[in-house]
Amino acid sequence: MHLDLIDFTVDLPVDPRQAIGIPLALIGGVFLSLGAQFQHRGVNKVEANTVAVTGGLDPHQLLLLLRRPSWVIGTLMLGLAIVFQLSSLAFAPIIVVQPLGAVALVITSIVNARVTKTPVNRASKIAIALCVGGIGLFVTVAAFFAVDKPVTDKNLITILIVLGCVLVTFVVAFALLHTQFKAIFYITGAGVLYGFVATLAKVIINRTQNGNFEWLTLTCVAGLLLAAALGAYFVQNAYSSGPPDLVIAGLTVIDPLVAVGIGIVVLGEIAQAPVWAGVAFAVAGAIAIWGVILLSRHHPQASVTVSE
Repeated sequence: MHLDLIDFTVDLPVDPRQAIGIPLALIGGVFLSLGAQFQHRGVNKVEANTVAVTGGLDPHQLLLLLRRPSWVIGTLMLGLAIVFQLSSLAFAPIIVVQPLGAVALVITSIVNARVTKTPVNRASKIAIALCVGGIGLFVTVAAFFAVDKPVTDKNLITILIVLGCVLVTFVVAFALLHTQFKAIFYITGAGVLYGFVATLAKVIINRTQNGNFEWLTLTCVAGLLLAAALGAYFVQNAYSSGPPDLVIAGLTVIDPLVAVGIGIVVLGEIAQAPVWAGVAFAVAGAIAIWGVILLSRHHPQASVTVSE
């Protein structure tokens, strides 16, 4: 029995490089939290000083955001969050580091409660605990079984085709139904798009490190920029119709689930994992998603706009 435990421990595919990627992802989560709070304040200030427009922020309002110090500071912090996230992807699989952004949800909830003087109610605390607990379980299992896999050209083309379909779907939906959209649509859309951004960023980093920077890699860069731009627009609209911790809850759950789903289905990052690990992933994802749904229903600011 003793020998069996030793053999099991030795066989666990834990990459020591993850010890670098995980803290980098956590630092990125801190900057994500603070950046979201500042951007949210900037968006609400612009909306308070302009004529109300249904169906998303208009070009004039987007330009006014550049004049808001709080929004600019938030954007700089989000830029730092991206730098740390991309750095973490150079050391660890997407399935490990991407869900760690959930730390931003806890920080955002605390900061937002203090800034707006709105206490977090019991139902919201339970929802946040479900989000963080679900993602925490996900990361714990992933840390033992996730491994980096080389991305073939066929894999990459598959990812790009799916992204193209997703972009077209969101653009068409927004064009036809934007006047009916609420925060949850924008949060979902941004989370899905950012999941693809994380995946493509990981691919671009790996291909660049291997000296494989050619037309397919450039196509990845173009896809990443398009997804990031549309995702950023959705996030700004989500800030205008929901509190920052609700936005972050959606992003830190949907984003990693999409990125991890791509890692599992297309890249095979847990191909060697046992069946019980797959069940654990499904349960953890369901718990985290249920937490987001609960937060959208019970957050004390879910139906009001917070001004700066």
